[in-house]
Amino acid sequence: RRMTHTFVTCAAQFCPVKSSQARMLEFLQSIHDEPWKPISRPALAAWLLFYGGFLVYAFFAHGGFLFIDNANLVVHEGGHNLFGWFGPTLGLWGGTLLQWLVPFLLAVYFFSERQTTGFVFCLFFFFENWLYTATYMADARVQELPLVTTGDSDFVEHDFYAIFSSLGVLNHDTQIAAVVRLLGWCGMLGTVLWLATRALRQGLVRTKSEA
Repeated sequence: RRMTHTFVTCAAQFCPVKSSQARMLEFLQSIHDEPWKPISRPALAAWLLFYGGFLVYAFFAHGGFLFIDNANLVVHEGGHNLFGWFGPTLGLWGGTLLQWLVPFLLAVYFFSERQTTGFVFCLFFFFENWLYTATYMADARVQELPLVTTGDSDFVEHDFYAIFSSLGVLNHDTQIAAVVRLLGWCGMLGTVLWLATRALRQGLVRTKSEA
């Protein structure tokens, strides 16, 4: 009787977990099976021209401040204020966290909706944020960049000087920045390549259906 009672109790405990996992898997599978929204040829050409132009612009900026970084800066400072409610450590990291989270979560949303152009746009600028972050990281020791704060300017501090110092990696700031920058470039290029291949597959499907 004890063994039977124990078995029934365990089954009652784990059945809801299993069913919720199954529902989650079904939901994810339904998203995966949902076809991506098609893109017209003129729209595809315009988007590829935009991304190509931006990549050239970013390349010749040589790690400098890009126009989109004005928006990144606003989100970054908002992250300090938002996460600052949860303590000084999260407040310090919060600028970069929110700066990366906003485009990433938007990309996740457009992915779930299978909105091709929205997904690519948000994912592309998620990785562009890595370039902006890398520039800030590389400045940790020299601190030549002008600092912006929403609080008292007398208490402004360099995020990555404080972060790298606490982690004991301050002397490796430029190496870390180089890796982050490389990953950002790979992500942007990979995103544009995905868009081009997605559109190519779409065109092949159309050709076969018309034939």
